[in-house]
Amino acid sequence: MSLLGLLLLLLIAAICGGIGQAIAGYSLGGCFVSIVVGFIGALIGSWLASELGLAAIFPVTIEGHTIPVIWAAIGSAIFAVIIGLVTRGRSRY
Repeated sequence: MSLLGLLLLLLIAAICGGIGQAIAGYSLGGCFVSIVVGFIGALIGSWLASELGLAAIFPVTIEGHTIPVIWAAIGSAIFAVIIGLVTRGRSRY
């Protein structure tokens, strides 16, 4: 994979993670965290779509790697809600 392809995948993951966090109403952190949330959301969303027998909505393919953008955003929102529920009860000192 080329550097440009990797940067494009990171950008798409960051956008999907940011959208997912906005839908969930809970921000986990900055840009790097949005990238991680986007990749985890893509995994969760793809798994959920395959389990329900649904097609990939708005898939973006870059150098052979496909990210279903809508499912990644939905998976990111699910992941952000779960993390928000787990960490909301904890207080930082």
